[in-house]
Amino acid sequence: MNDINWAEESIKLHKKWKGKLAVKSKAPLKTKYDLSTAYTPGVAQPCLEIAKNKEAAYEYTWKRNSVVVLSNGTRVLGLGNIGALAGLPVMEGKAILFKGFANIDAVPLCVNAYTVDELVTIGKAIAPTFGGINLEDIRVPDCFEVEDRLIAALDIPVFHDDQHGTAIVALAALVNALKATNRDIKTARILCNGVGAAGSAILKAIYAAGARNIIAFDSKSTLSKSRPELKETYKEKLLPLIQEFDGSFEAGFVNADVFIGTSKPSIVTKQMISTMAKDSIVIALSNPVPEIMPEEAITGGAKIVCTGRSDYPNQVNNVLAFPGVFRGALDSKAKKITDGMKLAAANALASIVSDEEIASGIVVPSPFDKSVSKTIAKAVARQAKKEKVTRN
Repeated sequence: MNDINWAEESIKLHKKWKGKLAVKSKAPLKTKYDLSTAYTPGVAQPCLEIAKNKEAAYEYTWKRNSVVVLSNGTRVLGLGNIGALAGLPVMEGKAILFKGFANIDAVPLCVNAYTVDELVTIGKAIAPTFGGINLEDIRVPDCFEVEDRLIAALDIPVFHDDQHGTAIVALAALVNALKATNRDIKTARILCNGVGAAGSAILKAIYAAGARNIIAFDSKSTLSKSRPELKETYKEKLLPLIQEFDGSFEAGFVNADVFIGTSKPSIVTKQMISTMAKDSIVIALSNPVPEIMPEEAITGGAKIVCTGRSDYPNQVNNVLAFPGVFRGALDSKAKKITDGMKLAAANALASIVSDEEIASGIVVPSPFDKSVSKTIAKAVARQAKKEKVTRN
């Protein structure tokens, strides 16, 4: 399938579909009885029940199975700030993934709102209609503050998928890759490059999972307390999680066990990989062109290679995480998605891959494995109840 021109195929099909979503009624509408129960006068009664007790909305409306995909289009895929309208095909795509992989009804909502305050105001305003909010393709650092403020203000799950979806899948891949190479996350030397939305979330996730020997680079140099420009930024909050490192990007590879990239294409060479520890792990997530192509990484000495691409094994794809995470959160009536729930999701995802597959170099399952969403959902719901963040 590598010889298919995906741009041409996609534009042809999008023109045919005229959008990837449609509304389908669950209620019949063929008789006066149907009209009177689904709408007036009968509909007044569920309205009154919800007015008396807002929790009744989870019984009488779609709230228990609905998510809004909220974006302003300021950081769409690798396309950058293309605006709300141009981001709509992606948000429609996200919505069909919710439906296809977890049977969640999702609505794309692309808004002309380009400040944190505007996005927070919109998130608060639409919250009564939905069971959860999936934030998508919002620029850094706005995405961090928008998520934090909405989580604090609302009693429904709010989840920025560009951060946490990627981090959950990357952590699952790392857990199994460490198993495949007989390493311990507590002692593995990990080099991270790129600390935007995905990179910073991955760094936090691997630290939460036990990693303690981490160094990190952004586009300028290593993250360090010696860089005054990091003060009062989101990057400053990452400093307690990493080791100080006074050296070049190339020097960071020397004896490293793991490289995790969420940065730019083709910035890592075969020579850099060759300086890593034996049977190294490479998780190169720049997309569609990774920091180093898998063939080069393997030639350089890597044993396990993951990318964001679907045409290579071990694709770190958010679709492995967010449907199951929201399915579990909605099923348990969780008020929020905690760090513990995210860690539970990563471990559940890692557990799906068999020991035989791990031994052969496969560390993440296929997105089409029907057990993925269900396994994650059960783990997330169980953790939500354990942490007592559910409505009942």
